[in-house]
Amino acid sequence: MPYERKIINDPVFGFINIPKGLLYDIVRHPLLQRLTRIKQVGLSSVVYPGAQHTRFQHSLGAFHLMSEAITQLASKGNFIFDSEAEAVQAAILLHDIGHGPFSHVLEDTIVKGVSHEEISLMLMERMNKEMNGQLSLAIQIFKDEYPKRFLHQLVSGQLDMDRLDYLRRDSFYTGVTEGNIGSARIIKMLDVADDRLVVESKGIYSIENFLTARRLMYWQVYLHKTSVAYEKMLISTLLRAKELASQGVELFASPALRFFLYNDINPTEFYNNPDCLENFIQLDDNDIWTALKVWSTHTDKVLSTLSTGMINRNIFKVEISSEPISEDRKKELTLHISQQLGITLSEANYFVSTPSIEKNMYDPADDSIDIIYKDGTIKNIAEASDMLNISLLSKKVKKYYLCYQRLHR
Repeated sequence: MPYERKIINDPVFGFINIPKGLLYDIVRHPLLQRLTRIKQVGLSSVVYPGAQHTRFQHSLGAFHLMSEAITQLASKGNFIFDSEAEAVQAAILLHDIGHGPFSHVLEDTIVKGVSHEEISLMLMERMNKEMNGQLSLAIQIFKDEYPKRFLHQLVSGQLDMDRLDYLRRDSFYTGVTEGNIGSARIIKMLDVADDRLVVESKGIYSIENFLTARRLMYWQVYLHKTSVAYEKMLISTLLRAKELASQGVELFASPALRFFLYNDINPTEFYNNPDCLENFIQLDDNDIWTALKVWSTHTDKVLSTLSTGMINRNIFKVEISSEPISEDRKKELTLHISQQLGITLSEANYFVSTPSIEKNMYDPADDSIDIIYKDGTIKNIAEASDMLNISLLSKKVKKYYLCYQRLHR
């Protein structure tokens, strides 16, 4: 019987081969198909209208890079069983399966304290039962419980296939070309030493480029001030909806969204009550947008103002500073907003948010990027690079944001 496969055309990498069998079964699975209804970069399209790509596309891209990485590593004499190759490919296909719509927004509002990584694992275990244990090895690798540790690094590490895909894909769809990393070149330079991923020394510039691109994508795309403000608006909207729900106010919501609005779900509950996971997998971007459209005419002034702002792109104004925002400034704004909208001071708090965001380019504690030289010596990128010294790389940048409802003078 000829080798059977599916071929998918991807705008970033061209043709992606999916072999029939376990991997194709995963791609076709309803839990992976749900990711076609969840955007990869949440609300970033408010700044970059092209950023409409989905978590499903990203999962396929990461899978493609993983296939390339396996081929490369094997060609350098690193022995990888077919069963291990398939398992690590399955693990990368499933690595984002636990994301909800606007992932981090949900983690801050209606599914408090449960991270998408934990939900991913719960969903993998569930699929594994369905598939009679075919995912056991993939789950071991995902949890870093498999003896070949470098396989886990390919799924989750400084140079994992997840990062290599999303930086490349997000830069492609946003049009922020500086974020475009040479993923093919980096993969060609990968090797294994002492069961750890290393990069050949001639790949050092590609790694410098990767770290610089990552920093740029964070501040220009993921933490863009307008996206941050839009996200804060969505958080305020959902928190207000949750507050109204707890007071018994009737709100329009899909059954899945209603479940999370009208029940207080903590991590213990999420793990032990199967209804939580059932409802979670029914949630996607559409539940949120549909609710916002209906809430924009709700009698509650706070909920309707926020929802209308989300729908019509009337975004909070943002100021950024390197110093914390003063309490006086917050009070003054809150008072002003309460007067303008005719709402109480505590209600006006929904319209003012002061997040602070910290980010560094490279965290050696995280998992170092190791460069291997011809003579076998290994140096951490911070020592090996002549351009990016460690103090520069690991310097944490902290920015204070002040986001608030625009007022009419």
